[in-house]
Amino acid sequence: MNKHRKDGIDPVARSRSRRRALQAIYAWQLSGGDVRGLIAQFAHEQAHEEADLEYFEDLVRGVLLHAEELDGTLTAHLDRGIEAVDPVERAALRIAGYELIYRPDVPYRVVINEAIDSTKRFGAEHGHTYVNGVLDKVALALRGIEARRTQ
Repeated sequence: MNKHRKDGIDPVARSRSRRRALQAIYAWQLSGGDVRGLIAQFAHEQAHEEADLEYFEDLVRGVLLHAEELDGTLTAHLDRGIEAVDPVERAALRIAGYELIYRPDVPYRVVINEAIDSTKRFGAEHGHTYVNGVLDKVALALRGIEARRTQ
């Protein structure tokens, strides 16, 4: 049975890549580090399970490269400063923000659902509801036409 969609993307592998990226961004937020070191640290773990290593690297590189821009975009929709957001939620928001801006090939609903799922898995008990609320606003601001079309 082929797990890939018609476009060749394996959604399970992408989900695993997002979870690894969340862990890498979380580690970066707590202790810093350069992009190569983060990718090396978490990429070897992806070798043990089917994941999209290229997508993982794009997410990590993209978030680190565009962190200031992402934070500015997210902050407009937060009820507190970005640094006051729980680190797991902040990592999920940054990854989703990157995907919403730089990965128009990924439907906004997929971006939001993946961020919610990751936050449920790694975050605080109700953190996913906060992430969902913020990303609904961000998606409407960044991809308004797409979001309105599917409502």
